[in-house]
Amino acid sequence: MIKSLLDVTAQISGSLNAQITLPFSNPKLISLFKQQTVISHTVHNADQTIRQLVDTLRNRTGILYGEDIPLDRSMLLDWCTSRLEAWGTAAGMEAFKEEREGHVTMMLGGKVIVVDIDIALDRSVMDNPSMDLSSVKTSYAVPNGAAGSTTAGSASLDGYLNDSLRAFLSEVQKDEELQDPEEAARIGARIADDFRYLMDMDQLAFREAENGLRWFNIMDLLSVEAERFAQKEAESVAGSISSTPAPLDIFLMRSHALPLPYLTSPSVSFLVYLSPLVYLSMLRISPVPSVPLSNSSLPILDVPFNHLRSRVTSHPRPPGVTIATLVFSSSKGPSLPDHPNTMNMEVLATRPTFLIAPGAQIELVFPLPIEPTGQAKRSHRWLLDFTDGGKYPGVVMSQSRMREIEMIVNPLGAGSNQFSNVPSISFGVGSWVDLLLRLAAPEEPGFFLEKIPVRNIKEVWGILEVVREQCWLNEILSACHWTPEGLKPEEHEASDEDERVTDAELEAVLHGTIAPKRLPVNVYVPTSIPAGTDDSLFDTDIDSMGLSQSNAHRATRIVMRSPEKPPYQGMVEISVEYNCARPRGVYLQIDGAIGADWDIDSLEETAEVTMGRNQWLL
Repeated sequence: MIKSLLDVTAQISGSLNAQITLPFSNPKLISLFKQQTVISHTVHNADQTIRQLVDTLRNRTGILYGEDIPLDRSMLLDWCTSRLEAWGTAAGMEAFKEEREGHVTMMLGGKVIVVDIDIALDRSVMDNPSMDLSSVKTSYAVPNGAAGSTTAGSASLDGYLNDSLRAFLSEVQKDEELQDPEEAARIGARIADDFRYLMDMDQLAFREAENGLRWFNIMDLLSVEAERFAQKEAESVAGSISSTPAPLDIFLMRSHALPLPYLTSPSVSFLVYLSPLVYLSMLRISPVPSVPLSNSSLPILDVPFNHLRSRVTSHPRPPGVTIATLVFSSSKGPSLPDHPNTMNMEVLATRPTFLIAPGAQIELVFPLPIEPTGQAKRSHRWLLDFTDGGKYPGVVMSQSRMREIEMIVNPLGAGSNQFSNVPSISFGVGSWVDLLLRLAAPEEPGFFLEKIPVRNIKEVWGILEVVREQCWLNEILSACHWTPEGLKPEEHEASDEDERVTDAELEAVLHGTIAPKRLPVNVYVPTSIPAGTDDSLFDTDIDSMGLSQSNAHRATRIVMRSPEKPPYQGMVEISVEYNCARPRGVYLQIDGAIGADWDIDSLEETAEVTMGRNQWLL
């Protein structure tokens, strides 16, 4: 690069010196030179502006331009290998390609990681050759080790890259009328992002020499620990309801999310929540679960993992699916303030809770690099990303839930605010319900939770507990059709059959046994809690904020009230609370209803199914 600059500088200097010796006595010649200079400068500026504009447009989040798939099938092989090479070199890799005996072998390598890609060719039809991905293997060059010393890479990473590259080759080889250039571009952008992420790990591994391989091994270690813990929770869920395998919806209601390693990136993703509609549709078309291997660490669920992964990674992602991905982020600038390590603050910690399986002894701290002296400071942190790299909006969260998350990542800083009587401040951003619905809503503000820094696995589990409960409530609110109180209900056409009144209906009205055809339900979310009442979707007493000896946390719940059946006086209150300690993840409590005999276990099962499908049986 420096040699090229010196050569260009020498050429410019020689050209200028040659022009100095010429006699510029002709004014017209001087004018033409000036005109040429202005035109050249204008053309250069226009070229730079267009390049910057194109780069800006192409790098916009969520905007994809289709791949320029060649129409000539004989050029497809060279084009595919050139795309792989371009993605690798753009990430900082060195690319080497070799073709022999019907195979194209491409090696993309950094200072530590090496990715070997083998593509099989079929030229039996000269004007329409085909190709298939034979294998993808990763290996790590041991830093500061003996010459040629390498170690095998991650089998999970190999499988993930294999699936991504195979999907790209399959898409671009479809018939012209079936090709989707935008889908090919989406898959290609994902592969390019994966290469960049691997090169970030490569730089950290090279900097730490013999200890650097931990940056590639941490994900496999985390995956194994999380899957083993999920397996214990699945066994506990299945045992509590006497069902094998464990239902996925109840598992997600009661567990600490389902780990899905290498789902959308070379990292670990967690399936936090599935809406009932997605789960039931997935269960309806899923194949029969195969018998797991005896040494497998995967939990046994009623939806096979292959089918589950293919559904949640489909594009666009089905509504009602919440996924968090743990990623490492490095950027220029100062690091975030270093909060006290929550691993050593068990007294203040109320989350995560381990009610159905022991997991408190799992203490996995995510590594952070040490910046060499004399270099510019960079901000390094691990993030829980709920947006899939900015492709989807975050999770709608109420301010009270955001405070709970603050309590998890910074117990001392958050705890000091809980003793004040300062009410929620909206800052004019509107209610969190406004982010879900277009109704008159309480004054508690809301936020989109997109990314949050974490330091260890316990913080991940604690945050996912809070998000899981908020998703449960969000799904109930957003899946129903609501009308603001006071507005005229929607008119429906009345038929002649509706207008007829029979003697049986009159008798039912007199005895109070008639079943109404339409029953409006009013849902009230209070903005303040009067003393002695319990009228909130979230408990907000001081003891439940994690600063009492009980270490209880706020429970998400819905309360419905109605008058007692005559001749009794008073109110009947039905409370449905999110409670992962219960067999079905909900706790139902009824106050009042004098003389009624309730089977709470059956009602909890009914509440879980009914609320899951968003049908209120009153």
